[in-house]
Amino acid sequence: MIVDTNALSAFADDSPEAITAMGKADRVTIPVVVIGEYRYGIAQSNRRHKYEEWLVGFLAACDTLDITMNTAPEYATMCLELRRAGTPIPSNDIWIAALCRQHDLPLLSRGRHFDHVKGLRRLAW
Repeated sequence: MIVDTNALSAFADDSPEAITAMGKADRVTIPVVVIGEYRYGIAQSNRRHKYEEWLVGFLAACDTLDITMNTAPEYATMCLELRRAGTPIPSNDIWIAALCRQHDLPLLSRGRHFDHVKGLRRLAW
């Protein structure tokens, strides 16, 4: 499973539903885009140090996914599909969705806009 930023945040805040959903996965992966978004969010938090410390430990137990040359065609195709359908989504989310399609993994997210992406299975909690 690939974890979106909102799922990572919920897990960090000990959401029982997010913990249960993530616990069902054989493999938990975090895109570098999500790590960037999360770090941006915690940089603005009064509890920044707590979350940074938590993140280091969490990432040690997960796989990270980088955007590669193999991700770029998925991204381009997806941008075109979403534009033609009139359902664009934020660029960072397209990168995350492209990684899902590239690696054939579901996405744990509350972002319903991901439901517009063909071939992506979104898991909600």
